[in-house]
Amino acid sequence: MAEELRAALVVVTRDEEARETLTTELQGRYGRDYEIVGCVDPAEAGPRLRASGLPVAAVLGGMGGPDPDGLATLRALHRDHPAAMAVAVVRWGDFTTAQPIFEAVTLGQLDRWLYVPEVVGDEEFHRAVTEALEEWSARQGGGFEAVRLIGDRWSGRAQHLRDSFTRNRIPLGFYDADSADGRAMLAGMRLEEPRLPVVQLRFRPERPVLEDPSDLEIADAFGLLTPLDPDTVFDVVVVGSGPAGLGASVYAASEGLRTLVLEPEAIGGQAGTSSLIRNYPGFPTGISGNRLAFSAYQQAWAFGSTFHFMRSAEGITAEGGSLRLALSDGASVAARSVVVATGAAWRRIGVPELEQLAGRGVFYGAAVSEAPAMRGRHVFVVGGGNSAGQAAVHLSRYADRVTVLIRRATLSATMSDYLIRELDALPTVDVRPRVEVVGGTGSDFLETLTLRDLDTGAESVEAGVLFILIGSEPRTDWLGGALARDRWGFLLTGDRLLTGDPTPAWPLDRPPALLETSLPGVFAAGDVRAGSVKRVASAVGEGALAVTLVHAHLAALGGSAR
Repeated sequence: MAEELRAALVVVTRDEEARETLTTELQGRYGRDYEIVGCVDPAEAGPRLRASGLPVAAVLGGMGGPDPDGLATLRALHRDHPAAMAVAVVRWGDFTTAQPIFEAVTLGQLDRWLYVPEVVGDEEFHRAVTEALEEWSARQGGGFEAVRLIGDRWSGRAQHLRDSFTRNRIPLGFYDADSADGRAMLAGMRLEEPRLPVVQLRFRPERPVLEDPSDLEIADAFGLLTPLDPDTVFDVVVVGSGPAGLGASVYAASEGLRTLVLEPEAIGGQAGTSSLIRNYPGFPTGISGNRLAFSAYQQAWAFGSTFHFMRSAEGITAEGGSLRLALSDGASVAARSVVVATGAAWRRIGVPELEQLAGRGVFYGAAVSEAPAMRGRHVFVVGGGNSAGQAAVHLSRYADRVTVLIRRATLSATMSDYLIRELDALPTVDVRPRVEVVGGTGSDFLETLTLRDLDTGAESVEAGVLFILIGSEPRTDWLGGALARDRWGFLLTGDRLLTGDPTPAWPLDRPPALLETSLPGVFAAGDVRAGSVKRVASAVGEGALAVTLVHAHLAALGGSAR
């Protein structure tokens, strides 16, 4: 198996001592699985790599000292091997390289940097290398399959399952049912006329096969449908596991509160679909939303949070001194407090002919799992926020061309500066301002888009795929009239409950807490809350703050974990 996955790790530097140190360290740790190639410059590396025929997993290029043009060297090799990780290598203390490296990372020209090992077995060096190889491996796919999915590539159900498994970090192998591999696998399962998609749980000894399963059937097969004890009263129920919900669940459980988290779809919310978040504190070269969310989930789980998957909340009522949530499976759960962190969904584009092509060339959200299928296509992204920018950057790794469509004249008011600069630096990405999508055509798959330039009028363009990341619609419909909302549906909290015309009802003599909704003991955090800052770090902070307010509420009820 190692031979099938073999790839090259390339070291390029004129610093002979550094080159020897790097190749020796890499050979000793990774030589069984990777071909270690040490070169002076791209002119030497190119022919050797072409002769080997190996894919390149990472290029480690020297910067500073004997390699004053190190970035140009990395760019030259990266053009020939775009899937490879681009890694700058510097000597500790060469601070003159810091600013060029930071600029290159910001512009998407570098994936990360590391220091030349100063001792044999430098574990900090190897941690950085391992993280780079993990990211490269994730981009390539393949490897261990906990779940095998066979279906029509462009069916809505197969896409939903691919996205759900990927966002929940379940190792997945997907095969088109019409491919030779897909047909052979179905035959091996003795399925002659299967109901697609077919899901095989390969991590189970018996490898059960499910035909066109519902989400609940999959959750049951995974063993995730353990019923809740109807007599249990949780200190806090967190509704949603996006950044705000995860922040709340980590802090609540770590502080001794009996915590339940309800999640009907996938860990991470909208942020979990972001291919790379570069402005989250603590990750200088960025972190994927999926990885960040899953790490927080494991942290909350380790502290004792109970996660209830594939079930959603469908209503909330006050019963004496407690609250009760109705669940989508017909059950209900009692809680002394609730944190609503259901986030927001992408707004529909409202063009009938495009809605009919949803899943067949038209996608809502980043759909990271679809990116590798964009090779050779001209991809359009509608939206001017950070999520749209991150999607465009990620898609540019695969698509021939990416065009970002925005209604505003510039991105400056809606997108972070680092993302604007990165988009500007990508040669295959264009930004078209003052444009809206008003139509499209396609029988089985998207073929053309009709764009209306707000200055010059309408035009029709050929389109491979359209990704829509516009606006935010809060996920609050399930609440009905239980909690006060603004005219857009976002939950009103704190002082916002005491202002406005008409003033929402607040039943107590004390003022509502900062994140408290119109129902005492129910708090809102993250994108679902009116007036919140729509950033991942802000949502995590609100989730943590909500737990502080929960403690105060529980103390007032006559009992707190602290």
